[in-house]
Amino acid sequence: MLFLGHLGDLELAAGSLAIAFANITGYSVLSGLSLGMDPLCSQAFGAKQPKLLSLTLHRSVIFLLFCCIPISFLWINVAQILQFLRQDPQIAGLARTYLLCSLPELLTNSFIHPIRIYLRSQGITRPLTLSSFSAAILHLPLNFLLVNRLKFGVAGVAAASAASNFIFLLSLVSYVWAYGLHEPTWTKPNLTDCFSGWKPLVRLAGPSCVSVCLEWWWYEIMIVLCGLLSSPQATVASMGILIQTTSLIYVFPSSLSFAVSTRVGNELGAGRPNGAKLSAGVAVLIASVMGLTASTFASGMRWRWGRMFTADAEILRLTSAALPILGLCELGNCPQTVGCGVLRGSARPASAANVNLGAFYLVGLPVAVGLAFWAGVGFCGLWIGLLSAQICCAGLMLYVVGNTDWCFQARRAQSLTCAGGGTVVAADYEDDGQPLMTQQRV
Repeated sequence: MLFLGHLGDLELAAGSLAIAFANITGYSVLSGLSLGMDPLCSQAFGAKQPKLLSLTLHRSVIFLLFCCIPISFLWINVAQILQFLRQDPQIAGLARTYLLCSLPELLTNSFIHPIRIYLRSQGITRPLTLSSFSAAILHLPLNFLLVNRLKFGVAGVAAASAASNFIFLLSLVSYVWAYGLHEPTWTKPNLTDCFSGWKPLVRLAGPSCVSVCLEWWWYEIMIVLCGLLSSPQATVASMGILIQTTSLIYVFPSSLSFAVSTRVGNELGAGRPNGAKLSAGVAVLIASVMGLTASTFASGMRWRWGRMFTADAEILRLTSAALPILGLCELGNCPQTVGCGVLRGSARPASAANVNLGAFYLVGLPVAVGLAFWAGVGFCGLWIGLLSAQICCAGLMLYVVGNTDWCFQARRAQSLTCAGGGTVVAADYEDDGQPLMTQQRV
């Protein structure tokens, strides 16, 4: 966003819209689908079924690569889609350029998401940290080279992001392979295993994807709605800055969410319900502190934050007006993100999906549209709608977590990944606790 902002208001608006479209149709889908393997891997590791992890990894990568095909067609035709949605033709054209140069990132994400979950479920985080650090170090120089030196403009920003992701993937795989971190759980992929027994993964991936997409899409729908307000270049650009700010803050509760998901899954898989309950409680408490810190940061930076991206007076006015509301949103966003991780670790993505549907689309969206367009509040009305959604979502998510029967979830985890050795085969199951996986002795 920094480099897009320095290119100009049109480029900033187009990049914001392109990123929103990419999140709605691509990144959120891949991220959500990959989370279907989270409870399978974490509970399998806790139940001491290490070979199940690599089999789930193979299937997940293939699954995501197949999903990239329809997503790519959407990105190629994004200009027509955005103009159909009454977006500015110039913005739509530049957005298409950005997305075409982002296509390689779809492929790298299809590997990154499953490998990240595969490692995290085993408590292996060092290679993830080091790989992220190496990619982050090279990200700014790549942007400077492609945007400032080679003058590739919007295409350069997208290409730099794709290159950074590839560097992350290459560093991650090289580190894991060099140190043999994969060896305790690795099995060589074969066609029979990789293309059979997908039902458990798909049945968990579906609601996991819905849960993630419902939340991600709401943020990106706001950018589309901004294009319908007066001064669309300013409102879309400001919304892009604010959503990138939210994404930056989201790194912290998201990391905690992944950690508690893994911990809860490991504890339940090992048959320790009290450990899972304690992990969930501590994580929610830490998330509340994170929310308070984020709110203080957003309010304190309201007059200075926007100047890092642009000097346009109208964009700065909109950004400074909405930042305190963004801060209040984080008071709910941090705990609900961690609560979602608890549900994911206990293989209950459908519950999280129901909460997100009710909070964001039955409460937040009507409030946002009503205030922004009917009541004439405008730009800040959209953010007040998000605030109402986050409050509702946090309350519902914490209610579900607080009323969890941890002993039942521990018994269910034993059913989801039945103990034993041998070749893993898929079995039919239902969400009420029938086996997700069974073991066939050979």
